Amino acid sequence: MARVPERNESPSAAPIGRRAFIGIVATGATSVVWGAPVYEALSQLARPFLGLLPQGVRTAFPSPDTGWRIYSVSPPYPTFDPVSWRLRIDGLVGAAQSYSLRDLRALPRAEQVSDFHCVTGWSVPGVHWAGVRFADLLKAARPLPQGRALNFVSAEEPYTDSLTLRQAMLSDAMLAYEMDGKPLTREHGAPVRLVMPQMYGYKGTKWVRRITVTERPVPGFWEQRNYDQDAWVGRSNGY
Repeated sequence: MARVPERNESPSAAPIGRRAFIGIVATGATSVVWGAPVYEALSQLARPFLGLLPQGVRTAFPSPDTGWRIYSVSPPYPTFDPVSWRLRIDGLVGAAQSYSLRDLRALPRAEQVSDFHCVTGWSVPGVHWAGVRFADLLKAARPLPQGRALNFVSAEEPYTDSLTLRQAMLSDAMLAYEMDGKPLTREHGAPVRLVMPQMYGYKGTKWVRRITVTERPVPGFWEQRNYDQDAWVGRSNGY
């Protein structure tokens, strides 16, 4: 699907199709099963195609000695000032809200242990998340009846993604500020990120700075590149 290049996008960041991306990165992911020698051989085969990927994705090409694969579409990772940082909630709401990190931590705390699945084929089991459920997060904003979706805007421009309000209200969806008992690190989306265990990882927007209530889901960064809007694990994106 042809598209107009994103603002400030370099020629090397030209998009490739969903299946091509999955195939290239999944080649490296085989290292988890087969080990370093096979990984290295397959990596050599895939290397000519890596130039087709955005820079941040190329640098995250799987290696045999890592668990998480950290993808970035506009490196370096965003930073934030804990004192001045605010999360904006606006759009189709009765009252727009602005939350500091302290404000978020004052809301009812939720914790869960869930698996993280990347659409490229690798997973991290048993991740311990802590944060805020969306029912509690949106309570003061009071979404209007016509507001049926949430658009998540990342500090990593131009990354966005969205969920229906019903999806955001699932029992294991949250806006997380801790992972495995510690505040989120920069590479994992500090200060807050979306956690949506029932969908593939590209739906888990990191470095969230704004949540806008909209009438319907807005195609995000990867959906504009042929990924599925509803990224259910095991039943989307060709799986």
